[in-house]
Amino acid sequence: MDHIFDTEHLYKSYFRMALPVVFGLVVTLVYNLADTYFISSTQNTSLIAGVSLCAPVFTALMGFGNIFGQGGSSLISRLLGENNTAGTKRVSSFCLYGALGTGAVLALILTVFSSQVLTLLGADADTLPHAYSYYSILAICAPIMVVSFVHQNLIRCEGLAGESMMGTIIGAVVNIILDPILISGLGMGAMGAAVATVIGYCCSVVFYLYIVRTKTKGISLSLSDCRIGTSQLQQLLGIGGTAALSNLMQSVAVILVNQYLLPYGNERIAAMGVVMKITMIAVLIIVGFAFGGVPVFGYLYGARMKRELKKLVRFVLGFLSSISFCLTVILFVASEMVIGIFLKDATLIQIGSEMLRWQISGTVCVGIVQLLTVLFQATGKVFPSFILSISRQGVVFLGVIVVCASLSGYQGVIMSQAVADLLSALLALGLLMWQNPMKDIKD
Repeated sequence: MDHIFDTEHLYKSYFRMALPVVFGLVVTLVYNLADTYFISSTQNTSLIAGVSLCAPVFTALMGFGNIFGQGGSSLISRLLGENNTAGTKRVSSFCLYGALGTGAVLALILTVFSSQVLTLLGADADTLPHAYSYYSILAICAPIMVVSFVHQNLIRCEGLAGESMMGTIIGAVVNIILDPILISGLGMGAMGAAVATVIGYCCSVVFYLYIVRTKTKGISLSLSDCRIGTSQLQQLLGIGGTAALSNLMQSVAVILVNQYLLPYGNERIAAMGVVMKITMIAVLIIVGFAFGGVPVFGYLYGARMKRELKKLVRFVLGFLSSISFCLTVILFVASEMVIGIFLKDATLIQIGSEMLRWQISGTVCVGIVQLLTVLFQATGKVFPSFILSISRQGVVFLGVIVVCASLSGYQGVIMSQAVADLLSALLALGLLMWQNPMKDIKD
């Protein structure tokens, strides 16, 4: 492990691990931003709102994909360290066919209960036709969406980080090319945006399958290898479930916001949909830099290198706080200009600008929460990492939006995420005082 993590140059080792993660997350977001840009260019408020309402479906499919992608990659990495190639083939095959099966079940559920799901998402008479056009394609193609996140993660286990990024880029480029053609050129509207997204993911999946067949040694596509033990299944679902939980909490937060904004009109739902995509850029940068440190944190903790672990955590905390503060200032000052890229109506720009300023005002707190969440995960602190996974956009956010909306109405709704970010950061710091991993290492 010493040749991978240079403990004499901790910061260099950290950035070498973190930067590819950041890049991959930002490129993944291009899928959504491309849809947002080209859909917004139609200036059809109901169309924009309808597509925005379906964001939780995309996030949920990503979450189920990450159960097998992130959970599988963690298990496979350890098996490769043990030189257990037979084990990696069984786990990788299980991840592939498990994701396919899960996607098929989700496709059936989402299709059968489409009207109930769309009502839950906040669709009304104006937005329902557009939301259904987008939603129906995602529902039918759920297996492709779920599987696309599997090998994107698994091939990194064999050092193919460049190929992993290339697959993501291919999908994003295809999506961007097809969006204007299908949305406006062929007049397909919301359905065109969904078709472009799915075709992009199909291209990524085909590329990853080619890489697996030609460049990997321990990743299998054979159905005959699809078998793993109970303990391995528990590890895969336990690790992957935590990653999926964070994605699902994001979906819950979006649904809650849309439901609370519904009485104030589709214009505000449309504006919030754009604002959340913009905010997600900043959040994914922070998440990438936080999660990029996980292997190094875990290594230092396992090696009982208390001084080095303290040094790196302090550095990353300072770095994330600085990055978060800079992103906050930039987006706060340039809020109207950034919103104007996606929306042209003056009223929507004003509404979206106010929303954006509230959404990003807690970004520094997000950095603290993300860092401490991954620190707990890397050092085996299951309970505090679980609590933080369900706090910021889950339990804490639910309580905050109920109270804020009751006290301040519309203003309370748009400020609720910032309040939840602050409370979650205080919770994270409290958990650190109680379950500080550094206390486990004797001086």
